[in-house]
Amino acid sequence: MPENTGLDIQGLEVRYGPVQAVRGVSLRAEPGTITAILGANGAGKSSLMKAISGLAPVAAGSIRLDGEDITRLSPHERARRGLSHALEGRRLFHRMSVEENLRVAWDFRNRGGSFKAVADRVYDQFPMLTARRDTPAGMLSGGQQQMVILSAALIHEPRYLLLDEPSLGLAPVIVQQIFGFIESVCRERRTTILLCEQVAAIALRVAHAGCVLRRGQVVRSGEAADLAADPTLSAAYLGG
Repeated sequence: MPENTGLDIQGLEVRYGPVQAVRGVSLRAEPGTITAILGANGAGKSSLMKAISGLAPVAAGSIRLDGEDITRLSPHERARRGLSHALEGRRLFHRMSVEENLRVAWDFRNRGGSFKAVADRVYDQFPMLTARRDTPAGMLSGGQQQMVILSAALIHEPRYLLLDEPSLGLAPVIVQQIFGFIESVCRERRTTILLCEQVAAIALRVAHAGCVLRRGQVVRSGEAADLAADPTLSAAYLGG
C-alpha cells in the first residue's frame, strides 16, 4: 500500500459543453485531515468532487493521490487506490434493506474478510440502524439514510473520503451526530476527508483547513480557524 502523502490538485478545470463549472482550482489536502470545500449552491463544489473521483471529465489540470497522477484513471481504479465518494442526494437502493445496501458496497470491491464483522461494526457505530437492518432504505429517515451512506462509503476503510453535503436536509441534532462521526473517522482512522458544505459554520467546526469556491474558482483558502473567525466570509462569498 502506498504511503499517504496527501491529495494535490493543480489548475483543475471541468467543463460541461460551453459551461465551465470549475476554473483553475488548486488545493492540497494533507494526510489525516479534514478540508472543507465551501460555497453557495452552484459554486462548483460537486463538480470538483466528481472530477476528483473520476465521475466528471477533467478538461485541464492534474490530480495526484499519494504522489501518483490519477487524472485519467477510471473511477474504479481510483477506488482501488483508496478513494471513496459519498455523493450528494442520499443515493441508495431504496427498495433494498439497510443490510443489502451495505452488502452491495462490500461486494463492489471485496478483498476478503468478513462482511458480518463489518456490518456489526456499522451497527455498533450507529445503534439506531440495528433495528432497521431489514428495513428498505427508502423508508428510513434522512438521518438514518445518511448513516447508511457513510457506512457504505467507509466499508472498505478508504484512505481518502469525499463527502458532498452530508448535512443537507437533516435536523440539527442529527447533523451534530453525523459530524461527530466524521470527525472521529478522521481522528481515529487517519482518513483524509474532503467535505463539501454550503453551511460554513458546520464544516469549519470539524475541518483543519478550507477553501471557498465562487463561480468555479477558489476565492479564499486557509486554516479552518481563520476562516471561521472571519465575520465577512458568509456575506461575501456564500450568499450566491
